Amino acid sequence: MAKVSVLGAGSWGTALAILLTQNGHETILWSHRQEQAEELANKREHEAKLPGVTLPEELEITADFERALTGRDVLVLAVPSVAVRSTARRMCPYIKQGQLIVNVAKGIEAHTLTTLTDMIEEEIPGAQACVLSGPSHAEEVSRGLPTTCVVGAKKREIAEYLQNIFMNPIFRVYISPDILGIELGGALKNVIALAAGTADGLGYGDNTKAALITRGIAEISRLGIAMGARADTFYGLSGIGDLIVTCASRHSRNRKAGFLMGQGKTVEEAMAEVNMVVEGVYSAKAGLELSQKYQVEMPIIHQVNKVLFEGKNPAEAVRELMVRDKKIESWESAWE
Repeated sequence: MAKVSVLGAGSWGTALAILLTQNGHETILWSHRQEQAEELANKREHEAKLPGVTLPEELEITADFERALTGRDVLVLAVPSVAVRSTARRMCPYIKQGQLIVNVAKGIEAHTLTTLTDMIEEEIPGAQACVLSGPSHAEEVSRGLPTTCVVGAKKREIAEYLQNIFMNPIFRVYISPDILGIELGGALKNVIALAAGTADGLGYGDNTKAALITRGIAEISRLGIAMGARADTFYGLSGIGDLIVTCASRHSRNRKAGFLMGQGKTVEEAMAEVNMVVEGVYSAKAGLELSQKYQVEMPIIHQVNKVLFEGKNPAEAVRELMVRDKKIESWESAWE
């Protein structure tokens, strides 16, 4: 049994806290709002995010930051990507040397272009930052529906330790050394999901979505390889797996925001209606900046930025993607 704290009582943090408690670990769920912590502790249900799901009685819920951070084997950082740096900075005074911190948010910091695990280690120099990612909607994990994820860590023994902590008969966990590839896939698939949702909102069909998914993973993998990530990571759970579920699922906040924009709402109106953090909006700028830095062509992410930040008509963005110069998909050398 491990002592684990989950920092962040949103839908994903709460779902993971339930999972870890069910796995027999001594688990604490921390909320940054006292009133939310009290409500969850008393009602044993997250009515706003996971209605109908009972929180185990063994799960401790608190707003006491020091309590959540002291004497824990593993800290799971489940705050939104835009809050990772500030939360990590706040955590630093309480963290012991070598503390395992598992990031489960998905994003890249705009302008600095820093991945979230690198950000955590910048703010907490003594920490060992790892990542858990994959096609895993909180709504399904909290209800015990079969799910697979991947843990990325710099050392195999740490990856295997975390694999054992999270894994159970309905939550299968793979391990990988490619933290960079896992984080890039997790962050940039949200941008492609915005495009897929926008296409749905415009009334386009399955053919369009299939094109966006397949060409989207091609963009993400080109960038990842240029940055030093492993190609096979993007064809695994944190790449194509997460991309498929985020582009297609009714649970996907990024797809929903895109759908609303396809129906004519502004990005601000769409985010307000979703009423959850739409990570793809924040990752879009970083994706574009990375494509420019590494000189990698990423036309879908380029057009998403135009729609999000320059007021471009979504239908015109799709048209421009379709009339780009002719390309060869693969095997060009076979004709040489």
